[in-house]
Amino acid sequence: MTLAVGARGKKKICRALTWMPDFGEDYMKRLFLSGMGFFLALTVFAQGNSQNTDVDIDALLRSMSIDEKVGQMVQVDISLFLTTNSTPPKIDTNKLRMAFDTYHVGSILNPVYVMPPADWQGIVKTIQGIALAESPHKIPVLYGIDSIHGANFMQGSTLFPHHPAMGATRNPDLVRESARISAMETRAAGVRWTFAPVLDVGRQPLWPRFSETLGEDPYLVSALGVAEIQGLQGTNLDSPTSVAACMKHFFGYSFPFNGHDRTLALIPDYYLREYFLPPFRAAVQAGVKTVMINSAEVNGVPVHGSKYMLTDILRDELGFKGMAVSDWQDVIRLHTWHHVAATPEDAVEKSVNAGLDMSMVPNDYSFFDLLKQAVQEGKVSEARLDESVRRILELKKELGLFRNPYPEPEALKNFGRPEYKQVALEAAEEAMTLLKNQNDILPLAKNEKVLVTGPAADTLTALNGCWSYSWQGTDAQWFPKDEPTVWGAIRNEIGATNVLYHHGVDFDGNAVDVNAAVADAKKVDVVVLCLGENSYAETPGNINDLALPRGQQEFAEQLYATGTPVILVLIEGRGRIVRQIVPGARGILMAYWPGSQGAVAIAKTLFGDVNPSGKLPYTYNRYVNNFITYDRDYTDGTTELPDETPQFEFGTGLSYTRFAYKNLKLSSPTLKGAGHLTVTVDVTNTGKREGKEAVELYTHELYASIAPPLRRLRAFQKIDLRPGETKTVTFELAASDLAFVNAESKLVTEPGGFEVEVGNLKQGFRYEQ
Repeated sequence: MTLAVGARGKKKICRALTWMPDFGEDYMKRLFLSGMGFFLALTVFAQGNSQNTDVDIDALLRSMSIDEKVGQMVQVDISLFLTTNSTPPKIDTNKLRMAFDTYHVGSILNPVYVMPPADWQGIVKTIQGIALAESPHKIPVLYGIDSIHGANFMQGSTLFPHHPAMGATRNPDLVRESARISAMETRAAGVRWTFAPVLDVGRQPLWPRFSETLGEDPYLVSALGVAEIQGLQGTNLDSPTSVAACMKHFFGYSFPFNGHDRTLALIPDYYLREYFLPPFRAAVQAGVKTVMINSAEVNGVPVHGSKYMLTDILRDELGFKGMAVSDWQDVIRLHTWHHVAATPEDAVEKSVNAGLDMSMVPNDYSFFDLLKQAVQEGKVSEARLDESVRRILELKKELGLFRNPYPEPEALKNFGRPEYKQVALEAAEEAMTLLKNQNDILPLAKNEKVLVTGPAADTLTALNGCWSYSWQGTDAQWFPKDEPTVWGAIRNEIGATNVLYHHGVDFDGNAVDVNAAVADAKKVDVVVLCLGENSYAETPGNINDLALPRGQQEFAEQLYATGTPVILVLIEGRGRIVRQIVPGARGILMAYWPGSQGAVAIAKTLFGDVNPSGKLPYTYNRYVNNFITYDRDYTDGTTELPDETPQFEFGTGLSYTRFAYKNLKLSSPTLKGAGHLTVTVDVTNTGKREGKEAVELYTHELYASIAPPLRRLRAFQKIDLRPGETKTVTFELAASDLAFVNAESKLVTEPGGFEVEVGNLKQGFRYEQ
């Protein structure tokens, strides 16, 4: 999408400026006929084409006015610049000029609509051209987008499994490669900043953003989160294959007391530091460039106004040097929602003085006016302003925006390559988590007659989940026509003549054609029942009951009553309670929201082309009023009351082969001081087919100053074994791996006895300082 061609009489001049976007006739008149027009054109030409990688940020900062500095801290939604009488909408250049001429806006986010990357490049080119022409110091715009599990809002991009599924892979290499492809496809559109990865630890399954988390364990989230950052940022942000990553949401967002989005979290400081801080610490150490702030309150304090969290912890303790951006409208909400700021100006003052660098306003310029007023009144110092603006300018420099602010045409070749689908398929395949396989009913024979049914059986939206071309992921028109649903993938796998289909019920449990489905269930050899959740994102995904809708469960029970074996496939963003229908299912496959190749992965797993190797990244709970995690302590009752145990434990995941663990050995019975303990174990494939196994190492402290958890994940490796093959897996443990946050909020490793657990084996050792 581009703007109208400029006046014919100016074409000769424009040919010399082929790098410039097409601004339209009115703007070209203003630029070239004004007294300074030609000078401005030459200035923009020099700025845009010079290899200015050594721009002096300090000198630039000293030359900027207060208005320019304040404007750099403003991020607005692109809808501010769109025409309202056009479908699809187009850029209103007058509105865009005002944004840069009057408000000096530093950043823009979100799409015009779902566009091919070439159209995206046209939009970004237009924005950058006008920004440079209007900015006194020719400062380029930083454009951001939510590429959560693939390049979002970009038609034809590759969508990978959502984060819980990636957590189930236990494969950092796959996470890194998926992120690298997401970065290339995002950069191909001219966008150099993505609001990912989500590093919130998923320990509240009601939370509607649970589907964006990598799991409930801080080590797992840290390890895979770092891999994602490495894939997104690469080794050079100026490369046309890299984007700046944004760790989010700092921090404690994912543990709301009532389970709803953007609501109060009550988290003791030691627990906050033990479980929710580590992934952010790891991300800072990995060099993440930006951070997005938690929208909610932690212990009554909105994080956007917390100097303790944004400066004392984020900057001073973790050592983060990058740029901090708010989430949607969250600065003004210090006044309108949280009531910790008496006026809108107080809200801006409070957030900036707490440590915020950029406000996602996003639908007006109020932040600009209010922050300028606060600086003029001395409530926010210019020195504080300079801190934030320096961080923003440094990021723009690292991204190569001062060298070349325009989309790189050569980056288009990195979009939509066929091999990307193969990576998405591999990720979905390794995510498939087999939770039940009674009498080895799986894999199914390809000559069996199958009924495919359930609300998730014939939909792409439930496979891809949120942030899939659109925010909610429910706009199916954007999904590629060649991607099959589960029903279509099974037809492709075993032939259309072997497959019957009925919708059965919808996601709310309302009957559609239940009677017909039950009747046909009696005519087939097996039923593949796809239950779960349709796509949702953020607050629209709030629920009051974690149980799968009763109508879905009743449909399962009706199918069980036919006597035909039923394989339950769960396609969902969080673990909905299914306690009542677990016993009747002969097999249960957890598919999560598996992305664009998820249906193919499901079909290949059910019929044996893929041997499942996924491990649950969270505890799948049995009851709606008994949320527990794998690292619970002795007092939760599960050690004494078996019915109180989870439906499926963290790390559960069956295979079509068998693995035996032997010879767990420690290099020493004692770990001393700064030394290391080497742990080795032999893993053998004792079955008849090749398989992958995630070998996990847990530790358990026997006694500690606070009640120790039953076990904690400390390391994992994924290996591939042929039938009869044995591999020795080696881990290294240091004192820091055994550390925990004590009652005084100090990270300590206490001397005493420990156990190492790998597979079904345990071995004891002592730690001495």
